Amino acid sequence: MVGSDKIPASGGFVLAPVHRSALDFVFAAMVTKRPIHFMAKDSIWKVKPAGWLLDRAGSFPVRRGAADRRALEQCERWLERGEPVAIFPEGTRRFGPTVTDVFDGAAFVAARAHVPLVPVGIGGSEAAMPKGAKLPRRVRVTVVVGDPIDSSAAWSEGRLGVDRKAVKALTTQVTTAVQHNFDAATALVGTTVEAT
Repeated sequence: MVGSDKIPASGGFVLAPVHRSALDFVFAAMVTKRPIHFMAKDSIWKVKPAGWLLDRAGSFPVRRGAADRRALEQCERWLERGEPVAIFPEGTRRFGPTVTDVFDGAAFVAARAHVPLVPVGIGGSEAAMPKGAKLPRRVRVTVVVGDPIDSSAAWSEGRLGVDRKAVKALTTQVTTAVQHNFDAATALVGTTVEAT
């Protein structure tokens, strides 16, 4: 673990980790002793043991493919209470060394709640449990936490509470930071992630 001291000691923030493995929830949660509420795809709740565990961990479902107002409101409630929320900016598990197809969700939520975004790179998790694997493999995994990113520039007094152009710019900034930390974490693991 590198950079865990960069995690805010109090107040809400949006954790923005890279997503390469089903184990990334576990590795991302290890960045702080504070409980983190993870946004996860709603289909996971259909698998009873997984859904039960996610409920106990304070996670909440999101419908992918459309704006999910209920998930957004849940995020905002926790952040207003000063509790951290984790949103995978890529929206789903991706493969390979490049952070791609990043959605505006993490930046949008952070801007509306006036909280920082914390970019996180996780190196080695794709090798630890690649897609289709039933059990994890014993490999080295490294987590690198980046500097918190101020979301205030994306705030607006408009109808949605955010400036859409500024949210896009913030998303670009988050993408660059997550990529940087992912590269650093992968280098520390001592492996390169092959694109598939």
